[in-house]
Amino acid sequence: MQRLRSWSQRKPAIALMGEFSAGKSTLLNFLLRREVLPTQVTATQLPPVWLSYGTADPYIMYNDGTRAAVDLNRLDDIPVTGTRFLRIFMEADILEAMDLIDTPGISDPNIPPEVWRHAAGYANGVIWCTHATQAWRESERAAWVSLPERLRNTSLLLVTRADKLGEKDRQKVLRRVNREAGSLFAKSILFSALDAIRARDTAGSDDLWAKSGGEKFVDALFEATHDIIKNKKQKLKKYKPNQNTPGIQIAAQ
Repeated sequence: MQRLRSWSQRKPAIALMGEFSAGKSTLLNFLLRREVLPTQVTATQLPPVWLSYGTADPYIMYNDGTRAAVDLNRLDDIPVTGTRFLRIFMEADILEAMDLIDTPGISDPNIPPEVWRHAAGYANGVIWCTHATQAWRESERAAWVSLPERLRNTSLLLVTRADKLGEKDRQKVLRRVNREAGSLFAKSILFSALDAIRARDTAGSDDLWAKSGGEKFVDALFEATHDIIKNKKQKLKKYKPNQNTPGIQIAAQ
């Protein structure tokens, strides 16, 4: 029961996923209000990067369960194959509410598919980034439906770089995405991280903030994390200590 309670109290872990150059790194910079790792390195040369709140030293978790300290100035030394994730701790506001897991692009030929599939296994929800000018390609759909179905009700389909589209095309893309993927995600949102960053950092930019999709995205993200926490608590209620024998039993429904 103690292990179950501990599991239920963990902060939600949200994975950022999508194809190469879908805007995951810019999105991460928006969420954290800073750059964590060079965009090029994060996208192409690293295993999943797990970000948590705190000041602990970073480390690598290998597939065999062992850990090793890591120097963030020597990222090229981190192997992708055989590594579960790189864990980094920092004091960013968003990380007080949730962990973020930045994953390699699913279309990167240098990254084995099992790398991002394993990362999804740690996640309670996903922000799937799809580029607005070529949104929701068949390769994305195939990758997404290969992941655990449990993620669908707590995940967002984020149509990134929406600033590349005119208003008419924005609505056309959103309608198509909702038609083709609406049942696979909790919500689909048009979003421009660059516009959201500019609006957030500039006084009197309410119109740009609204157009960026920033408010809709942030609201949907926290709604998803709230649902994750609520679902964990509901699952915990299904179990109770067994008074006669060690272990737990399913509570009467």
